[in-house]
Amino acid sequence: MAEFLTKSRARNIFYGGSIFFVIVFVALVVHSHYYITHQSTAGAPLTAEVAHGKEVWERNSCINCHTLHGEGAYFAPELGNVMTRWGVQDDPEGAYEILDAWIEAQPSGIEGRRQMPHFVMTDEDKRGLAEFLRWANQTDLQGWPPNDAG
Repeated sequence: MAEFLTKSRARNIFYGGSIFFVIVFVALVVHSHYYITHQSTAGAPLTAEVAHGKEVWERNSCINCHTLHGEGAYFAPELGNVMTRWGVQDDPEGAYEILDAWIEAQPSGIEGRRQMPHFVMTDEDKRGLAEFLRWANQTDLQGWPPNDAG
């Protein structure tokens, strides 16, 4: 004679499955919390100057033209690694000087080239923006995006 699923067996399967998935969910939450608090992707601490630079980035809507770690518009160059490209990732003063010169030289006036508008910024704003870009340059992107140049 075939055995059917009785009411008590169905209830046991429901409660057992529910408890199992609650345990899995809690384990994933604990793992995520540990990963975020102990294995942060930030390569440098957030300072007041970095926070100010982020505010300058947002106020001037830089993301409307530039990307930062692949997020944003694709009209202008990616800025997540600009400090490495400029060779000043470890030099706060050099980062400021190059960024200051770049901003002051815009728009370049080169015919047929995309032009960055001239933004009027204080030295404090430029230093903050340079520090924000240096901070972004040190973020561990965990191998993303993949390099398909091979």
